[in-house]
Amino acid sequence: MQQKIVLIGGPGTGKTTIINELIKRDFYCMPEVSREVILKAKKEGIEQLFLTEPLLFSKMLLEGREAQYNNAISLKEKIVFFDRGIPDVHAYMNYFETTYPAYFVEKSNAYKYSKIFHFSPWEEIHTTDNERYESFEESVKIDAFLIKAYSELGYNLISVPFGSVEERTNFILNSLSGE
Repeated sequence: MQQKIVLIGGPGTGKTTIINELIKRDFYCMPEVSREVILKAKKEGIEQLFLTEPLLFSKMLLEGREAQYNNAISLKEKIVFFDRGIPDVHAYMNYFETTYPAYFVEKSNAYKYSKIFHFSPWEEIHTTDNERYESFEESVKIDAFLIKAYSELGYNLISVPFGSVEERTNFILNSLSGE
């Protein structure tokens, strides 16, 4: 049975850095979809699609994450890591107080993950860039919505301790091998 492992947490908590380390260690990883969506919109002249058309942006994210999940099923990999999961979409919508159709949560219930690793906000490593513009304070607030969304879906979140990239990656792998 394939394990589908999701890394969650507010922006700038180190998820993508760990995904990149897992790739270096020959694990199959699905990248964060939102960067692709943001870059595509910018090429079309829309500076911040999430702010101008949040529902369209979120539908695109949902479709991208659903496609990643379905792609993972077709792989022969025993473990697939995801930089964010399907429930992140409605968690963000809740954070931004944006109304969305019921199927957003229905998809979160339909596509289940094996384990969820949670990255707490960490001010020392938080940075912003062209695709990540949230402040540390916003990251903390978003994190609370992510925890709520995944908890309401019945997931037990595994907290990844602060530490070096190697320590954090080893923690995740050791948590998986302990079964």
